[in-house]
Amino acid sequence: MKNSNHNLGFGMWHKARPFVLGMLLCSGGSAFAQSTNPVINNIVTEETSNSQLQKLAHELFDGIGPRLVGTPQMKQANDWAVAKYKSWDISARNEKWGEWRGWERGISHIDMISPRVKSLEGTQLAWSPGMGNKTVTAEVIVLPDLADSLAFQAWLPKAKGKLVMISMCQPTGRPDYNWQEFATKESFDKMKAERTAMTDAWKKRISKTGYTNRTLPVALENAGAVGILTNNWSAGFGVDKIFSAYTKKVPTVDIALEDYGMLYRLSESGGKPLISLHTESKELGVVPTFNTIAEIKGTEKPDEYVMLSAHFDSWDGGTGATDNGTGTLTMMEAMRLLKKFYPHPKRTILVGHWGSEEEGLNGSRAFVEDHPEIVKNLQALFNQDNGTGRVVNLSGQGFADAKDYLGRWVAALPDSLKNRIKTSFPGQPGGGGSDFASFVAVGAPGFSLSSLNWSYGAYTWHTNRDTYDKVVFDDLRDNAMLAAILAYLASEDPAKTSTTKTEGIKWPVQIKSTRRGGLDK
Repeated sequence: MKNSNHNLGFGMWHKARPFVLGMLLCSGGSAFAQSTNPVINNIVTEETSNSQLQKLAHELFDGIGPRLVGTPQMKQANDWAVAKYKSWDISARNEKWGEWRGWERGISHIDMISPRVKSLEGTQLAWSPGMGNKTVTAEVIVLPDLADSLAFQAWLPKAKGKLVMISMCQPTGRPDYNWQEFATKESFDKMKAERTAMTDAWKKRISKTGYTNRTLPVALENAGAVGILTNNWSAGFGVDKIFSAYTKKVPTVDIALEDYGMLYRLSESGGKPLISLHTESKELGVVPTFNTIAEIKGTEKPDEYVMLSAHFDSWDGGTGATDNGTGTLTMMEAMRLLKKFYPHPKRTILVGHWGSEEEGLNGSRAFVEDHPEIVKNLQALFNQDNGTGRVVNLSGQGFADAKDYLGRWVAALPDSLKNRIKTSFPGQPGGGGSDFASFVAVGAPGFSLSSLNWSYGAYTWHTNRDTYDKVVFDDLRDNAMLAAILAYLASEDPAKTSTTKTEGIKWPVQIKSTRRGGLDK
């Protein structure tokens, strides 16, 4: 993209000069060329020398932990964020948008006691029924491969009193990249072929029961199984994805791949493994759900809005550090920087920390429905939600004139931020995936700050390893600077952004928010 000064075209930047080589060193060794813009310089200097991100991460990830919608930890996080904003002299509130099944995770003890003693790694799934004070000792059996649903119905009574394994036993716990590095091509190809055949066979095994992955656990608990054991491997060393339970009376527990395979093999060979299982959880009834909204009021155009955006909730196998704790902290830190160095913006700057993104963008969809006055006067929204990596992609989301205004703002960024960002115009409108899509669906200019992968899909996205230690703070500091500077530039731009849609592009349809989640109708 061209970086010509006449393209800046607003405020004090029409006289901007090329960046000079004054270097500001951050703790991670990144260097930034000095801008002629004092606000941008101050943001960069503060974030490279006095970042609050690690302190915020410790408080949120270590102190509060995961933020599953409907849990006390989610509300605790909402209240923590409001208090943090107020400590920075930023107005903030929790805005109720719906209600959810209240649930709280308790302790889990999972131990094999025969044929030998071994404590097992496992995680009860979200919303799994609790066992109270009860501990169950039971034999582990594998879901059998039967001819059809009639044969399965005849077998079902044998599940009574058993812990039933309903996931495939993976042929390897090594990720494919490890095979590619060390295996012969013949060995790697053989493993992949075996895995594909095993996966297809297991799908057929499930199908022949007459049930689905969702309904099978309920059929087993109704037949008297004392628990359901699963393994949702995430294709990386020691990592599983942790989603929700479908059982209503007995626990559903994800057993880590290494231990799951051992139990499976022992059961299949006649070893009759016995497990002692104790999991606790609490049902909390109907609880309110919130978005946390913070605001720096505009001075010249207070009824036009620039928004920063990240979802606050998470799954709870880990602590939700990179999904989307890193996005959350990026936007909080950006707001801190803006309040300190741009306390009187031309347009009102808002940040939205959304609830229940993981169940379908519900918090942001509710906000769009509830605040048409903001949506219709939105200058731009910047959302970040794909892990801890530094932002490298920015799409115009199908808006015909996005190159004009996004191009101006990107051109005004410090070189060290600007030169790594690949833009695509007009781009395609996002139909889902994260909360910017809630705004795009109604024709509002929402944009995704897309980041480097850092093995996000396999290792941290919805997994039991999404924890503080996976955060790359140097990249996070860059993202906080970027979000703050983009919000500043969007606020200062004298022109209102165009939301004209590119002709010939199919636009996503607005989807209504689910405002009662996990509750019986």
